[in-house]
Amino acid sequence: MISQLENKIANKTAKCAVIGMGYVGLPLAMEFAAKGYKVYGVDIAKEKINNLKAGVSYIVDIRSSDIKKLVTAKKLVPTWDFAVLSESDMIIVCVPTPLAKTKEPDMSFIISAADEIKKHLRSGQLIVLESTTYPGTTDEVLLSMFEETGLKAGKDFFLAFSPERIDPSNPKFVTKNIPKIMGGVTPVCTKIAMKFYSKVIDRLVEVSSSKVAEMAKLYENTFRSVNIALANELCLICDKLGVDVWEVIDAASTKPFGFMPFYPGPGIGGHCIPVDPYYLTWKSRVYGFDPRFIELAAEVNHGMPEYVVGRIQDILNDRKKSI
Repeated sequence: MISQLENKIANKTAKCAVIGMGYVGLPLAMEFAAKGYKVYGVDIAKEKINNLKAGVSYIVDIRSSDIKKLVTAKKLVPTWDFAVLSESDMIIVCVPTPLAKTKEPDMSFIISAADEIKKHLRSGQLIVLESTTYPGTTDEVLLSMFEETGLKAGKDFFLAFSPERIDPSNPKFVTKNIPKIMGGVTPVCTKIAMKFYSKVIDRLVEVSSSKVAEMAKLYENTFRSVNIALANELCLICDKLGVDVWEVIDAASTKPFGFMPFYPGPGIGGHCIPVDPYYLTWKSRVYGFDPRFIELAAEVNHGMPEYVVGRIQDILNDRKKSI
């Protein structure tokens, strides 16, 4: 069965389904489709699917003409029907992982996708989770759900985690040339997943487990959150001291080792940095560890909008313009 799947990957007869046609899933689906694989782009949002069928892009980095070309060639097949999972050899999950109001992980999108996969799971399939989540999700949630069917990971089907890495609007780094981490629930799972992804990704980084891959993703984004918080706090200090924070950072950046510049701003935005560290702090508390440093960084960052509004108000007041 392993050799059959490898042969399908090699001769491009393998079919792929990507669940989630957002800023992560759509570019990845298009990469595989452009390489000659038949790819089902699956999403519950019918507006997205209708746009894709019409060859209309809703993502800034993707041209409508590229979508239309792949859809016309029937290499990219947009659909909201999960029945296509039955005929798919590879299933990639790229769904949102937001926070609940309590700052705890909202796993509903992953669970919903996993339920659909479970309904259509068969021998010989590869499933890869790309959605950012807490360490242990692939093993503790997906693996246990899928093995309830009686199929065994590494023997009957293959399961891995490969964290999405994408920087929207970055012309230099795109899906193909961003190194990609891969960690399977068994060594065979890792091997199969790497064989498939190697067809579209320039460099793959193998790790020992899915949990390591999950943790690496959270560390990447937590690293940014903490360092942004340091830059924001430096900004507050410089304001009190009457020092130009930008000049300070530019001066420090001349050090050719041991320093990386981060810059202050009105808080943190985007899909990942405001959310992902909380997945790590939540999981840490499950194991009885209180991650004070990470939460302090989030507290500093979340206080920046108020500071910026206050500074704007002061500047306008100095010019006799009131808010």
